[in-house]
Amino acid sequence: MEIRPTAEHDRDTFIETLFAAFGRFPAEGDRVWSSLEMDRALFAVTPEGRRVGTAAVYSFELTLPGEVVVPAGGVTAVGVLPSHRRRGALTAMMRHQHADARARGEFLSVLLASEAVIYRRFGYGPATTTHRLTVDRLRAAPRRTAVPAGSIEVLRRAECGDLLEEVYDRYRRARPGALSRPPHWWARGAGQAPISAAPRYVALHRDADGLPDGYATYLLDGTLTVDETIAADDAVTTALARFLLDHDLSTRVVFRHCPPDHPLRWQLADFRAAEVSDETDWLWVRLLDVPRALTARAWPADGDLVLDVDDPFRGERGRYLLTVRDGKGECVATDREPDLSLDVSDLGSVYLGGVAPSTLARAGHIRVHHPDAAALADTLFRAERAPHCLHWF
Repeated sequence: MEIRPTAEHDRDTFIETLFAAFGRFPAEGDRVWSSLEMDRALFAVTPEGRRVGTAAVYSFELTLPGEVVVPAGGVTAVGVLPSHRRRGALTAMMRHQHADARARGEFLSVLLASEAVIYRRFGYGPATTTHRLTVDRLRAAPRRTAVPAGSIEVLRRAECGDLLEEVYDRYRRARPGALSRPPHWWARGAGQAPISAAPRYVALHRDADGLPDGYATYLLDGTLTVDETIAADDAVTTALARFLLDHDLSTRVVFRHCPPDHPLRWQLADFRAAEVSDETDWLWVRLLDVPRALTARAWPADGDLVLDVDDPFRGERGRYLLTVRDGKGECVATDREPDLSLDVSDLGSVYLGGVAPSTLARAGHIRVHHPDAAALADTLFRAERAPHCLHWF
């Protein structure tokens, strides 16, 4: 199986091959695939010259704990024709992607997994979760709390695209786990709502000085469905939630993508008026260069930790001393005895602070060599906020 790079003139063939792998057909007028970076896309090709597999990467920025923004490749459009599966095509494409990312200076790779059992063997671990929150509007009386300052106006999606882009960009730079949305995605409507041109109403929040600092995009069709809520802080989140829950002509409000630490249920007089459902993994993280990745993010406490990291897919095993002082980490190879032994996929899961190392130790994923090591790792890897990713790609 040969892996070949693509060019712009391959776009239509690439899309046709990808959809054939999933047994589907592209929708007329779908702009999602206009954002593909064809210089980062691949074909798997048989000796006879038939294109039987695809894989691509988007050039994103990922926010790490401490509001550190770094480049990260977003793996997408991965598919192999049913007639050619289990012949090494996917493995070969993943190896090519990892090598290319490292050559570009990227030390992190991320993806959204269509199936949870596929990507661990390539070193990816689930690092963020999201869930749906369904609120019975007639039972959603708020507890007595202060009304946040500011104002909300209702706009149509087509009227305020530039404002949405601006507000989202400020938000994603402060939220661990958030990905950038490149300007050409917004310009082309290449994505799901609210990036797409699909009709939506926008509740745009402005602060006391009139500056936009949050929004929620929604559609009312019996149920009021909220695509996403973007807010500068908890006060703005509260103001937008109250606005949506006060909307007439609906009995239910569904918030589609909520972070684990969303405060809404605790703000209701009736805690059970809000129901959590469809909790799922979202962003998967893969460390391509362990020392660079551990040096890049900020750390909430001082400490020394020796990690023995196994990377079976790359055929590598490394032992690293992580030394944290004043929020900054240094990571070097060491021959000291390890505190923790773990797979690189599990390191990806704990990297953003969304999963405690002790949880993975209890699950049998991480081996703890010293009694206090798990507690220290929990303290070091903790993030200032639960990581959350809204972006679909």
